[in-house]
Amino acid sequence: MSNFSKDDKIKAFSLLGDFLRKPTPAFIEVINSAQNHNAWFTPPQVNTAVTAVADMLNSKDLQQWLANYKENSREFNVGLVLAGNLPLVGFHDVLCVLATGNKAFIKLSSQDNQLLIAVLEQLLVLEPRFKPLVHIVLKLEGFNAIIATGSNNTSRYFEHYFGQVPHIIRKARNTVAVLSGNETAKQLQLLGNDIFSYFGLGCRNVAKLWVPEGYVFNFFFESIESFSPIINHHKYNNNYDYNKSIYLVNKVPHLDNGFLLLTQNEALCSPLAVLYYQTYANIADAEMQINASEQAIQVVVSNVKLNTTVAVVNFGESQHPKLWDYADGVDTMQFLTSLR
Repeated sequence: MSNFSKDDKIKAFSLLGDFLRKPTPAFIEVINSAQNHNAWFTPPQVNTAVTAVADMLNSKDLQQWLANYKENSREFNVGLVLAGNLPLVGFHDVLCVLATGNKAFIKLSSQDNQLLIAVLEQLLVLEPRFKPLVHIVLKLEGFNAIIATGSNNTSRYFEHYFGQVPHIIRKARNTVAVLSGNETAKQLQLLGNDIFSYFGLGCRNVAKLWVPEGYVFNFFFESIESFSPIINHHKYNNNYDYNKSIYLVNKVPHLDNGFLLLTQNEALCSPLAVLYYQTYANIADAEMQINASEQAIQVVVSNVKLNTTVAVVNFGESQHPKLWDYADGVDTMQFLTSLR
């Protein structure tokens, strides 16, 4: 791979970004047919994911990102166990492996086994020198390192099987938001994107709000009204109806705007179509609670300046990570370039 320079890779990834911004009719058909394999992967949601990947793959960011790392002196076989809760959710791990000159042995999720293949096929058209590095496999074997993403339950399985080799094993995390009570309608509408993108299925979807004591949700509900069509998706609607019935039967206090349920709860992970909230007396109180749960929080969404160990992003940005915004705060590139 000595004739395959970092600049060559940047060019190839950048060209892939260009392609995803203006895909061919054949690729658009892949986008439109994704929901035939996974009902959550509607064309608007897949387009959101494709746009997020395309935004990552620009020359400026790629150069800035890769300038911080050296390529390995030899190729390592890196096994990738990809999640499938969101469209193309495993792309960044594949990108990291290819960018560091390692071989990616990719075990796809059955929930997302069409889109990533289509994207990688296009990458190989743009840069055939990646072909020896890309392997779609049904079973992982012969690997030197592992990156695996799953639930808290599957992480124990991963630890058992992959614990003897260098590894990154990711568990479930959730994203939270901290409101000051002074947000504008536009900011709250942007927060709606953080809540409802991908129907709320991702670890970067806001699952919980911290709000000041006495916060009134009327303005919040008014500001997110544009997301009401989400209730027309049958699987989301089923979750909404189920959780609503549970709250009604069990007399759980909650708020309901017709497509989202809010209930006060100290937990971080809310059910689908439900948003938990918790009140704080002052910002220091919210910061303390967030820092105490840092290992379970992916990112915090807020316009408040927070003294927290967890990354904070502005409203509307949780689902648009940069290349260097690593899942769980673990530097995937540093891990890959330190393999020996």
